[in-house]
This record gives sequence, C-alpha cells and structure tokens, in this order.
Amino acid sequence: MRGRLWRKSNPALDAATRTALVGDLMDARRAVGAALRAKDKTAEQTARAAVNTAKHALGERGPVWWDDAAPDYTRHMARTTPYADWFAGLS
Repeated sequence: MRGRLWRKSNPALDAATRTALVGDLMDARRAVGAALRAKDKTAEQTARAAVNTAKHALGERGPVWWDDAAPDYTRHMARTTPYADWFAGLS
C-alpha cells in the first residue's frame, strides 16, 4: 500500500481459525468506523484495541511467525529494502 510492505497473515493458521479471526478483524474495523462517526473516543479506543488484538492473532503484528531468520520489513518503504527490484517490477 502506497509503496510500503505489509506482513501477510500466518499461513500456518487453519482455515476455520483464520476465517474467525478475519471476521473479528472486520467487526472491529466496523466498530472503529461507527465510533468515529459517533465521535465516541472511548468506543474508538476499544475498537482500535480489538483491531490490534485480531491483527496480532492473525500474525500481521507482533512476533514474526516465520523461522528463516529473515528480518521483518513491515511498514518499511519497499524501495529501501532488499525487495526494491521486485517492487519496481510490479505494474
């Protein structure tokens, strides 16, 4: 997204677990939107915490889920990482 690298979900999650966690994430994102529209800071903080919890459970945040010792370039600009050539080749 906008030239940044983002970590994918842990592929070792079974389909049912992943589906449930994605559902939790989407519910939490909808709650963030509702809280923003309602200008409810407390509900927004609660909803954002739920988003964070779901992203950690999916493996998109927190400790890395891979074991090949590759560094985590999440949120880095692709052009400043070893993936720069790959990224430049994308259309």
